[in-house]
Amino acid sequence: MKGTLVPLMARAKKQIAKRAAAREDRSGDRTVATNRRARREYEFLETFEAGIVLQGSEVKSLREGKAQLSEAYARVDDGELWLFQLHIPPWSFATGVGAHDPDRKRKLLVHRSQIDELMGKTQQQSLTLIPAKLYFRDGRAKVELALAKGRRLYDKRNVIMARDAEREAARASKEVGRWSGA
Repeated sequence: MKGTLVPLMARAKKQIAKRAAAREDRSGDRTVATNRRARREYEFLETFEAGIVLQGSEVKSLREGKAQLSEAYARVDDGELWLFQLHIPPWSFATGVGAHDPDRKRKLLVHRSQIDELMGKTQQQSLTLIPAKLYFRDGRAKVELALAKGRRLYDKRNVIMARDAEREAARASKEVGRWSGA
């Protein structure tokens, strides 16, 4: 009898450790979607985090990793910050009343002082609010918003040329280091 309890206890301890490790993994940040095109199209001047008001089926869909940020933008309307054209497809198990509109506008949660500051910057300096990343932090959905300025075609070309020159210089210095050490 005593011999059979020892393997059971060891197995139980392993399961407890496995569950604790899984819980720690879930508590960290988990990126759902990133807006890679925005980095090319815009020059990010400032970024900040905002909470997002979602319905239950939207949260379930985000946890499955389904969202599209490519056409999304944020705007201040009537003293509130709203996110437009963020596409969150309906959750596969939500039907009828539980389903949501995939392209509805969603309210963003930030402090009043931040809203006032953003309203001033977007109206006076012709800047845009672009969502750069959608992620979960401590179980809550968050959006990383960027205050951005649109790039012109020649700006994009200059950025690409500078990046290529930097890459080439790094490659050349690596080659020099490889041959001088021999």
